[in-house]
Amino acid sequence: MADNGDEDAQYRIKEGDYVVLKRGDIFKAVQIQPKKKVVFEKQWFFLDNAVGHLYSTTFEIVSGGTLQPQRPKSTQSTCDAKEAGTDNRNIVDDGKSQKLTREDIETLKEQGLKGQEIIQQLIENSTTFRDKTEFAQEKYIKKKKKKYENIVTILKPSCRIMAMMYHGREPGKICHLRYDTLAQMLTLANIHAGSKVLVFETCAGLVLGAVMERMGGYGSVIQMYPGGGPVRAGVESFGFPTHFHDMLHEFPICHVNALLAGTLDTTAKDPNADAAQSSSTAEEEPTQPDPGQQGSPEEQSMDTSSGPDPPQDQDKEEKEKRKELKAQEKKVKMEEKRKKLAAAAAQLEGQNADGLVIASRFHPCPVLIGLLKFLAPSRPFVVYSQYKEALIECYTKLKEQGGTVNLRLTDTWLRHYQVLPNRTHPVLLMSGGGGYLLSGTTVATDNSKPAGSQRAEEPASKRLKLTDTEG
Repeated sequence: MADNGDEDAQYRIKEGDYVVLKRGDIFKAVQIQPKKKVVFEKQWFFLDNAVGHLYSTTFEIVSGGTLQPQRPKSTQSTCDAKEAGTDNRNIVDDGKSQKLTREDIETLKEQGLKGQEIIQQLIENSTTFRDKTEFAQEKYIKKKKKKYENIVTILKPSCRIMAMMYHGREPGKICHLRYDTLAQMLTLANIHAGSKVLVFETCAGLVLGAVMERMGGYGSVIQMYPGGGPVRAGVESFGFPTHFHDMLHEFPICHVNALLAGTLDTTAKDPNADAAQSSSTAEEEPTQPDPGQQGSPEEQSMDTSSGPDPPQDQDKEEKEKRKELKAQEKKVKMEEKRKKLAAAAAQLEGQNADGLVIASRFHPCPVLIGLLKFLAPSRPFVVYSQYKEALIECYTKLKEQGGTVNLRLTDTWLRHYQVLPNRTHPVLLMSGGGGYLLSGTTVATDNSKPAGSQRAEEPASKRLKLTDTEG
């Protein structure tokens, strides 16, 4: 019974969990915090009452911003007993078909009427609703539900939901990476538990989070990042357990050449930190008085005339303590950063990674050429780019230098369909493109002999055979 309780607990909303709010086709990632106001689709509410309920529960927003689980809908539909017209040719959209005004609708809201009841009032006060066809009536009700029903669904974050959220709200942050393209990347790179994967991405951590979710907390992921530090906003929204982060390592892309050349020193401290520390001590030194100046009679007379100022001394002491605390925190952070760098370098030195995933706004060619050296033979790699020209250059470069087989440059096409009785058709609005993927497999190369010498030896072997037959 205890095991069943533990299994059930992982499907229930808890305080501090990261969740995804859904209303229609719109998503938003938030964290469950007590008494924190959440604004979603021009509505505000609190998530306190959602704690303890199952994920995928639909809540209704009532007065005061509190959430209540939505009751199961009645079997009878809103338009069951309504008449329907044969066509819409005689309906004129002049704005006079609705008898209720904006003030009347606001009055109904103040009286405590819920969304379904307001929709029923709109239907009864519409002069053209009965003349509309059955399909048009359903479309009208669906439109009004979207406007007046105050409901929200709380979902558990997943790779698919996060990809749909980012692609719908902020596609520029993820380089317009579509969710079906992300699924193909995970498949082509053969992401699975227990593997060692290199990830270089500038998609707000979405690709990194998808890789970590697919691996399930087993194996190791080395994030190659540009700039001063890795960006993991999307990874935090996944709400992974703590042991998931133990498998995550980070390594700056600017140190790749030094690691390959064997000149990277992970034991030395960061010179930038030493320079910053020396500058801070240099700033503190002029503020300290010299012992020779303290003993001058003029200054002593000035001190006795002006008198000591205890508040100023206390402020100076507090400032010095703050500086010392900041310096100590900086030292601790730099030491942690050095340890992480050493751990990631140890993972990379074996050059036996099982997969490589690249999805960034930078040109992928130099990054791909540099990171392929860390892959073991017969391992897959995949590169995403919003533009095919960059991947064509990568394709040509890999063909020239060798070491890879099964190179494929692909483009995916996705279109949603509305599937309803007697009106199944493609959705009019669709995504123009999901980007391009370059995938392949590494192979071992014989570096002892150049490719040109092997080609030159082939005709020579045939000549030897001819001389043997003549003799």
